[in-house]
Amino acid sequence: MVALVGLSASVAAIVPSLLPRSFSPAQQQRITAWEVGKRWRTWPAGRIFPSVIFYQVPGSALASTRGVRLPAHRIGIAPEASCKSATDPAAWRVLARNGCTAVLRATYQDSTGAFAVTVGIAVLPAPAKAIGSARALPGGSSPRPGVRAVGFPHTLAASFGDAGRQLAASATTGPYLIMSTVGYADGRHHVRQAADPYAQAEMVSVAEGVSGWIGSRIGASPPPPSCPGGPAC
Repeated sequence: MVALVGLSASVAAIVPSLLPRSFSPAQQQRITAWEVGKRWRTWPAGRIFPSVIFYQVPGSALASTRGVRLPAHRIGIAPEASCKSATDPAAWRVLARNGCTAVLRATYQDSTGAFAVTVGIAVLPAPAKAIGSARALPGGSSPRPGVRAVGFPHTLAASFGDAGRQLAASATTGPYLIMSTVGYADGRHHVRQAADPYAQAEMVSVAEGVSGWIGSRIGASPPPPSCPGGPAC
């Protein structure tokens, strides 16, 4: 009888160590944040900035009740840049205060070939820093300060540069501030868009569509972490 009692006690001690481990909510949150925050370093550039991204032009821009889905094609991916060199001075000052690490950029062209959009991913230490940066970006100018445009030689958007930026926007996802700036691919300087509603709608659509797609992937929450083994898991 004493032996059986001893055996039962041993089994009772062993069983909990063999059951699947689970993470506390705080541990899950830290693991998830770590997983999302490392993607800018671990994902291939082509996964962050795919060769084609589809965007939607609203029917109102086409004098129609239905919109149209169009492809934006990647022109090129720029080398990783410092936050200072990849953004306007006013934007960089905000990013520097919030601990910006680096900026990744790529440029896309809309389906007509008339417009180009540069999307920049500013890497911040935490989601709160990204949100704080977005809120602190100064407005009052057109386009508002943000990411610098990137043109690529020997492409249809070779002349796209800062002087030709028409519109700019930003949004946050995880520890990233996603910035976009759009303009004419041929490099023409900033012009008033009121006389050409379609051009305005097309630029907004391609910029929002491309930056939104990129942000929704790099900032997406991974599956909840689990540890399905024993002590060595």
